[in-house]
Amino acid sequence: MSKILKVGAAALCVVFIAGCADLKPLQSQIDDLKSQVSKLSAQQDSAKDSAKAAADSAARAAQAAQTAAQQAQSRADAAASAAAASQQCCDATNEKIDRMFKKSVSK
Repeated sequence: MSKILKVGAAALCVVFIAGCADLKPLQSQIDDLKSQVSKLSAQQDSAKDSAKAAADSAARAAQAAQTAAQQAQSRADAAASAAAASQQCCDATNEKIDRMFKKSVSK
């Protein structure tokens, strides 16, 4: 029985040693995969940063456009108000002229 255990243990050691010899190619593949994952992670971080920068830039441009649109609306409102006041003045002047013409004709 002891002899069987010794032979089994020896066989087990041989299997482990053979298995360890096969791990070296796997280890190089694992190292290669780790390197690729690191590169991809860096690329992903770079892409994330680029996307965030583009989104921030677009948000600033949209805010600037909104501000410009509000200023343009304000100026348009002021111009419409000035045009309305000018029209009222023109109407009042025409009414005065009509009254003066009527007075001169009636005399």
